[in-house]
Amino acid sequence: MRVDLSGRTALVTGSTRGIGLATAQGLAACGAAVIVNGRTREAVATAVASVRAAGGDSEVRGFSADITTAEGVAALLAAEPAIDIIVSNAATFDWTAFFDTVDEDWRRHFDINVMAAVRLARAAMPGMLDRNWGRIVLVASESGLNIPADMIHYGVAKAAEIALARGLAELTAGTGVTVNSVLPGPTASSNAETYLDDYAVRANVPRADAESHLVHAIRPTSLLQRFATVDEVASMIIYACSPQASATNGAALRVEGGILRHPG
Repeated sequence: MRVDLSGRTALVTGSTRGIGLATAQGLAACGAAVIVNGRTREAVATAVASVRAAGGDSEVRGFSADITTAEGVAALLAAEPAIDIIVSNAATFDWTAFFDTVDEDWRRHFDINVMAAVRLARAAMPGMLDRNWGRIVLVASESGLNIPADMIHYGVAKAAEIALARGLAELTAGTGVTVNSVLPGPTASSNAETYLDDYAVRANVPRADAESHLVHAIRPTSLLQRFATVDEVASMIIYACSPQASATNGAALRVEGGILRHPG
């Protein structure tokens, strides 16, 4: 299957590293004009260069803005009013016990993981519907269905993100616009190596065994039994953005290595 996104403009939020950067690189390689987004100009400039190197002749431009705020989204959409593809990837998480998670932690998780996607869809989706083509992908998590006891606030925010994608998909009936969520599991993103270094010390295990030990400790039902790569996750996102995914709508697409035991 060859994905051709020539003539389409794609925005990937949180795309200066990790899953977002891999997705931006993949979309550029498929011919899309790609908008790289991050909070700082320096990080965006570095990522733009990386995407250009991977994307061949595709146009790649950057926009530094905090899209977790209404002002950031408004500025981005004013500069880029005709977006065909949105990959809402900007996210945050932390491990905090429920009884230690204060209101501000809950608000921050919802602002970044949920409200950024709400504001982007509210601003850009009408144009997609008018043009009768568009793709919106919310990068959620298997934690939205498998709520982790050590970060309930994160799991609840990701559950809301999955529900948001399904609700937005209901607004697309009979059109060429689709909205889906993608559910990664533990992924070897940009800070994974540092985290595994720390985990090996805390768990008193050899560094070479840290990844396997961690997966078995926090996600014992994993069939993959390792972290997914960012490219493995990005491949699912790119499929959801493709013309070939025209009949995939309102779905929670799992790329979590078989952690979730239910077949739906």
